[in-house]
Amino acid sequence: MPLTPLRAPRTLGPALLLRPLLALLLVLLVACTSSGEQGDNTDPAQVDAVEVPELRACRNLSPADVAKPSNATRTVDCSEPHTAETYKVGTLPEELHDLPYDSDSLGTWAYTTCSDAFEAFLGADESVVMRARVSWAWFRPSEQAWDEGARWYRCDAIGGGEASEEYDELPETAEGLLLGVQPDDDWMTCANGETVDTAERVACSEPHTWRATTTVQVGDENTEYPGDRVVEVRSRDFCAESVSAWLGYPPDYDYAYTWFGEGQWKAGNRRSICWARTDR
Repeated sequence: MPLTPLRAPRTLGPALLLRPLLALLLVLLVACTSSGEQGDNTDPAQVDAVEVPELRACRNLSPADVAKPSNATRTVDCSEPHTAETYKVGTLPEELHDLPYDSDSLGTWAYTTCSDAFEAFLGADESVVMRARVSWAWFRPSEQAWDEGARWYRCDAIGGGEASEEYDELPETAEGLLLGVQPDDDWMTCANGETVDTAERVACSEPHTWRATTTVQVGDENTEYPGDRVVEVRSRDFCAESVSAWLGYPPDYDYAYTWFGEGQWKAGNRRSICWARTDR
């Protein structure tokens, strides 16, 4: 890789970060194809409900719950421990009403709707949300309720992502959780280990060797997918500059980058994540 004059970045190559946006995309795909029984702690009144769910309800969701297309987990008072909060509900647009229950178009619509509302709810832009330790999941009616004409959707903020074995507790409300020039490090993603792809993901308030510092845009919404190699090279070069600026233009530094493939591109992601080797 050509080195920028006065700098000697050392790239450690593509990192394998299952960060919030990717987690959401994976959840989206699973939710479009999964079926089966509701999870534990089910409220029978919610199982085949046809009415729009309650906004700002809190629940204790698990990764197994999030992997299902519908959810009827009992609500809890938001002052009690919980891992999920409903931040947007509504009725699917009429043009989607006649689609099959597991249509990919439902997932595409939910991705745009829930992700836009998620940024507004947390008080952050796309770059910050991509590097945060919170994500979202969406749910639709049960298949029985769908057959009866229910067409609601529910977007939940959750305290973790696809790689989480269990979710963290959220505050009483997650609204505004990422507000400010520098969001609380408790909710930002760092890694502790020799290389980003093998390092344990930790909160940036914990000891760490890497921080997800920035994101870089590798295409716009009207750009066709340019191919894996082009996206990787753009990510590498843009992150070299971005991390150098974040570190204050040192003569020598380590950085890594996370880029995503065609599937995520088609879902709307045009950004890659940049990592700096740092303990701050």
